[in-house]
Amino acid sequence: MPTFIPRLVLMQRAALNYPLGQHLMRRFNQEGIEVVFYDRRIPSFPHRSFRAGFLFSKRTMVVTLWKRGVFQTCRPSAHYQLPLVSGCPGLCEYCYLNTNLGRRPFVKVYVNLEDIFHQARQYVRQRRPQTTIFEGAATSDPVAVEGWTGSLKNAVQFFAGLKDAYFRFVTKYTDVEGLLGIEHRGKTEIRFSLNSDYIVETFEKAAPRIDSRLKAARKVWEAGYPLGFFIGPIFAFEGWRREYERLLAAIRDYLPEDATFTFELITHRFTSRAKKIIQEAYPGTEVPMDERERRFRYGQFGYGKYVYPPEVMEELQEFFYTRIEELFPHARILYFV
Repeated sequence: MPTFIPRLVLMQRAALNYPLGQHLMRRFNQEGIEVVFYDRRIPSFPHRSFRAGFLFSKRTMVVTLWKRGVFQTCRPSAHYQLPLVSGCPGLCEYCYLNTNLGRRPFVKVYVNLEDIFHQARQYVRQRRPQTTIFEGAATSDPVAVEGWTGSLKNAVQFFAGLKDAYFRFVTKYTDVEGLLGIEHRGKTEIRFSLNSDYIVETFEKAAPRIDSRLKAARKVWEAGYPLGFFIGPIFAFEGWRREYERLLAAIRDYLPEDATFTFELITHRFTSRAKKIIQEAYPGTEVPMDERERRFRYGQFGYGKYVYPPEVMEELQEFFYTRIEELFPHARILYFV
């Protein structure tokens, strides 16, 4: 059974011209899921409140075509985004996708995979002999819908046969069984998004617990995939050292001493747009978003965000670098932002 069961599917008619669109239509019929067709514009539905519309969108899958023609950049995790899926059914109150996806955060699945892979080939050719890295989860958690689409499986197999290319994605979900027995040739890195127990229990609704994610990580490592851990967003809350120490200890307990993997460390940041949406979607949220305690700076896509001041960033960085180097001598820290 897939991780995410949509209550409604909005399907662009043109999606039925593609094998994945046809496959999804058969599956929805088998499962008795209502499908509403549209031609160009995603239909609108009236709702009693902003929150009702927001949650409706989170439970709705849109099956459509990717048409942008170019891939977005994806610093610092990769050179480009690989647009397989957009949106996530999770209800993580702090999520940065509240800036990108706005008031209608549909879970969008793109069915024209060959067009997407063709564009990826073009980028690889342009950058050769350098290796080009693609990120599959920049605006989504594709594992949440992998049970429907198989898009990650297709991508892993595609990159296994593509020279000078590397694929990576990050997830909070644990439905990785379909990826374990396929040929990957070490060309795909699977990372798991982790946080402290306090953050997970307080803000990460509709997402698996940390122990379940770590069990899935162990399976991925045993299947020979390059493995990584994405710790974030890192919050400087009261008792954060103790909480994150427990998280690092849990990672150590679930994996062999000689396991090699990477860490990406991302501190919490928010935009004014995200704050407004978060407060409307999750009334009474306790996500810390006091601008007076932050520093304002511009990001890679041109909009401003509020980040921790330098002294807090330095304290967080020192803690994580010191403890990771002590606990995981074979691990690499890719970046801290």
